[in-house]
Order: sequence, then structure tokens, then C-alpha cells
Amino acid sequence: MDETSMPNSSAGTTQTTPPPGPPTPPIPLAELLAREELGLRRIAGPADADLLWVHTSEMADPYPYLLGGELLLSAGVLLADPDHYVGRLVEAGAAALGFGVRPVHETVPAALIEACDRQGLPLLEVPPETPFTTIARAVWRLMAEARHRELRRVTRAQQALATAAARPDPVPAVLQQLATQLGGRAVLLTARGQEVHAAGRRPDPEAAGALTRLARVVARERPGSPSSATDTQRGTHLSAYALGGGEGLVLALATRRRESGDHTVAGIAVVLLSLLAAPHQGADAAGRSAALVRMLLGASPAEVAPLLGSTGPWTVIHARRTDGAPADALTAGALGASLGTALVDAERGAGEAVRVLLGPGPEPDRIAARPGETAPEPARPTARPGETATEPDLIAARPGETAPEPARPMAQPGERAADPARLTPRPGWTLGASAPTPVTALAAADALAARALAHARATRAPLTVDAPTGGLAALVPPEQAAAHARALLAPLTAPLADTLRSWLSLHGSWDRTAVALGVHRNTVRQRIERCAELLGADLDDMDVRAELWFALRQT
Repeated sequence: MDETSMPNSSAGTTQTTPPPGPPTPPIPLAELLAREELGLRRIAGPADADLLWVHTSEMADPYPYLLGGELLLSAGVLLADPDHYVGRLVEAGAAALGFGVRPVHETVPAALIEACDRQGLPLLEVPPETPFTTIARAVWRLMAEARHRELRRVTRAQQALATAAARPDPVPAVLQQLATQLGGRAVLLTARGQEVHAAGRRPDPEAAGALTRLARVVARERPGSPSSATDTQRGTHLSAYALGGGEGLVLALATRRRESGDHTVAGIAVVLLSLLAAPHQGADAAGRSAALVRMLLGASPAEVAPLLGSTGPWTVIHARRTDGAPADALTAGALGASLGTALVDAERGAGEAVRVLLGPGPEPDRIAARPGETAPEPARPTARPGETATEPDLIAARPGETAPEPARPMAQPGERAADPARLTPRPGWTLGASAPTPVTALAAADALAARALAHARATRAPLTVDAPTGGLAALVPPEQAAAHARALLAPLTAPLADTLRSWLSLHGSWDRTAVALGVHRNTVRQRIERCAELLGADLDDMDVRAELWFALRQT
């Protein structure tokens, strides 16, 4: 009697949709033959076969009870026509036949050997001392070991992909790690087949073209598109997966081999890339993005404010990759998402910093000013006895630390004070941020963020925040302070004033100032000497430096 349950279809009817295989990797026939304790010997048919099941049957025609991929074990009790018997096994998709000798047959029938050779079915001789149940147990043990290896591989791949997703360039990093894990090519394509990012060895032109066509099949440009598709082109295995988010992005893979667990690893990458590449703004944020573009193109604050939906306070952030590599739109978008904003400008050209506009945070994280009151202003950090105080208006965070919170600007009635504590260093990035500012002063804040970034790069700090004027300087009326600054700095050109400001903020360091300005240290020396000459002042005098710094802060 057959060991499998009777299918619903009548005997001899071919199933149009075969049942899925077991949730375990297939076992190569060679691994089973390598178990010397079984004493199995291949005597006919090809050497390569993948085993999905073990099945024992003594029926003359076991076809109705086979699912495909079985190692069928039989002693040939009802074997009458070997050629017809083997033909039915091949038609059912059996992977191999194990024939037990004794007590029915002393040896494997020659006609059976010839039939297996002719029809390409591997034939194994099972010695009398090896029970069929021992063979079945060995196959299940091999499957368990293969499943364990697959799970370990998938786990390692998942950890590697998650680590890559945490890098400052998450999308290229995930693709590179995926290509490494699968040993092939990983490409992120648009719905039209345009390459966004790619990693791994490029396939031949024919396979690359087939991969692009396969990607168009799953691109969600029309209803009913499949979520994944596979194909083979001259021995290259191709697969395509649609990413979530409705943007038509597709993950396309080309590998020379297809191993168990590849689909699971690719699925993990699809989830990560869907999260990383998805748009970080909804319909309600589209107006804000338009406002950012218009602001950068010179629109007036009166035009920008209604689109932003808030008068502020807003923080402008300039960012650069610490490794010096340019940041593309997806990488910059991931930075914006980590900061909690969709207002990111990464398309100013190669070599330019990424600009991020950070708006007011959630109400619980704010210090709200009631009508008629002002938001409290925390004390500024001071140096301990024997220590050197940080520069008065630039607060730098050391690697691994969070930048100290600068003084908060006065909140207008009904507005919420900004919270610079939201800003923390981001791995792989160097950040420079302005102090929170109203929408009417975003242009000035943009310049301050650029200065803060230059200062951070010069001091190798991951984050520098440009703090607003506070302390004694805040006691001077702004109009009088500005008038005094204009008179004092009148002899200086704009480049000389910028050089002097950077030099003073970096405590007179020639090398750091040169890094911040992107010029040679001798150029810095020449400019500072020219400043001293035009101002008629001794720049080594601390009182002179303090007065100049006060004036420069007003411009």
C-alpha cells in the first residue's frame, strides 16, 4: 500500500498545479550517496538530482501518489514492465529510484537498469542490510542540517543588510551587501528601466537587457502587476522585485547560481529598500518642499511662510559626508528622515553640501511661551577653572557626544521656542546648524549653517551649532551694535571679514582656518596681516579680538 494519502483527483490524472515543496532546501543526491553507512550505489542514470521527499511504494504504477522530486524506494514486488514503470516515474517528476535487492529480486533487473539509463532517471542499489526507513531517516536528517545552514545564512545576511541600512549611504550600502551575499549583481531601477544604484559584477549585455525587461514586468505602473518575477538567460538567473511606496522602483538581481535562501535574503533587502527609498513626505508636505525650492530661488519670506505653514522657529542644517563622497538624493533623503524632516536639498551640484530645513518639533519637546511671556533662556556653558572656554558662539560636539544646547532665542507671543537638542551627530555625516530662526531670517540662517559646517570640518567635530547672540552682547541694543560693527569693519572687504571671523572662531589657528575656508595657510596669514593693517589694530591683543568678534557677530 502507498504511504502517501490519496489525492482528490482520480488516478492517472495529471495535476495542473503541483503542490509546493517542503519548507526545506532540496538535498543533492551526492550527499545521500556519501553516507557510507547506507551502502547505496548508483548504477544507472545521471549523477545530479535534488531530493525533496522520500516515498516508499510497491504499486505497479505509483504515478497518482507522487508529488515530484521524490526518492522512490521499491523492492519491485509488482514490477512487470520496467520500461513503462520508469516512464511513469519520469512523467511524475520523481528525482531518483532506490531499488532494494532481496528477498524479491536477488539483483537489480538489467531491464530496469537499461530503462533508467535511457530515460535519465538515477537508479540506486539498496543493499539487503539497509532498511528503507533508515534511508528516509538519513534524508530527513540531511534536510534538517540543510535547513539549519540556510537559517544561519539568512540570519547573517539579515544582520549584514541591517548594518548596511544604518550607514550614511544606506541604499548603495544595502545593494552592495546584497550583491555580496548572493554573489551577483543588484540594481535599483526605475519603472522605465533607468539605473538608480547598482552593485556587483555587471552581467553580459544580453542578460542585462533581459533584466531590464523583467523589471518592467513588476514595475507597478498598471493594476495587476506581479510583485516579483524570475527568468533565466544563458545560465544567469534573473529576478525582479517591486518595492513598496508606489514610486515604481524595482530591485533587480542577476546571479550565476541560485541557492536555497536567496529568495528570503532578497525579500529582506526589498523591505529595507522600500523603507529607505520611499518618499519621506506625504501630500501635505508637497507644499513645504515647493516652499523650500522657492526660498532657495529667491522668493520673499511673505510668499514662503504660508506654504511652510509655520513662522518657525526653523533650523537650517548643512551636511557633508565624512568620507568626502557626494550624497545623492536617496542618501540625503535618509539623512532628512533621521532628522525628522522631508525638506532636503541635495541637488545643488557636485561638491556642494546637503541642506536640510528642520521645522518646529512636537509640542511635548518644546518650551512654549504663553502670550505676553518669553521662553526661558538656559545658561550658556562656561569653562571650568584651568580650562579653555569654547568659542563664544560656536558650540562643537566631540565625536560620539551630543552638542551642548545653545542659548534659545526669545520666543514671540504665541510661538514655540526651538529645541536644538533635537540635533545630535549622525554617523557618517558632518553637520553644521544655524540657531532656530523665524522664517523671515532663513537666508541669514543659511549662511550661519554654512559657517558652522566649515567650523565643524576644521575642528573635526561631527556637529557644530551656531548659537544666537547672548550674554553681555545681548544687552547692547541691536541698532547700536550694528552701527558700531559697520563703522569698525568698514575697511575690510567681504573675503577679509570672513577670514577674520573664521580665524577668531578657531582661536587663531592657521591650519584650521585654512581647512574651514578651503585655502592655503599662507593665504590665511596674508589676509590676517592685511586685516591688522587696514584696521590699525594689534590682533594679538585679547581686547581687540573680543571687540572684533562682537562686531563680526552683528554682520
